[in-house]
Amino acid sequence: MTNRVLLNNVDHHDLRVIAGHSAEFGDSVNQVLIFPTEFEDIQREYPILFRKDANGEFQSVALLGLDRDENLFLDKIGWQGRYVPAAQQRGPFSIGLAAQQWADEPRAEPMIHVDLDHPRISREKGEPLFLQHGGNAPYLEHVARTLRVIYAGLEISKPMFAAFEQAGLIEPVRLEIKISDTEQYDVSSYCTVGEDRLAGLDGATLEHLNKAGFLRLAFSVASSLRNVSRLIELKNRRRWAS
Repeated sequence: MTNRVLLNNVDHHDLRVIAGHSAEFGDSVNQVLIFPTEFEDIQREYPILFRKDANGEFQSVALLGLDRDENLFLDKIGWQGRYVPAAQQRGPFSIGLAAQQWADEPRAEPMIHVDLDHPRISREKGEPLFLQHGGNAPYLEHVARTLRVIYAGLEISKPMFAAFEQAGLIEPVRLEIKISDTEQYDVSSYCTVGEDRLAGLDGATLEHLNKAGFLRLAFSVASSLRNVSRLIELKNRRRWAS
């Protein structure tokens, strides 16, 4: 259950958020939902995979670990990756659509909402959301930027996948990740952008994808699988330390 309300500087003037990352805040996950607007940052750190949701629609995830509830980028100090996916950065905040009137035409305006029951929420410690004499504090500005990444990513996700499918770029992938001579993980039931298919696109399709802004996203997905070696390195480092 959540207690999600519209954030405002009257009722929530003294609200604070405990920053940082740990298991108690829900960061012990082996994969996280990601958005096309962050592919460029994600592909430098994590493997990007596609999976289908309950409605049969594609969504993007970053692979963080190999075992259940394992985030190889999380330790006692915090998140050790250079980029934290937006879904994990947003914490107790989300976007809700509020009705607004624009030139006699009603529109849905995205507004920041907060879950007051989230474990990060406090009124005694953490980062303030509002300045003492009004205005947004730096942490809330960071939250707003993160939510814009998510909101814009949701807007382009469906057309991106439609373009990828039309171009024949999406293919099933099976990752056989060998940790040692006796330990191996088979990661299946996912898809990716096939490098061979990407290399074989004709000029018209390349131009169409490029004009739509999807070509660079396709290259980001294809190149991100090289980060599997980073997962192996982190997994072995954790095994040796235990």
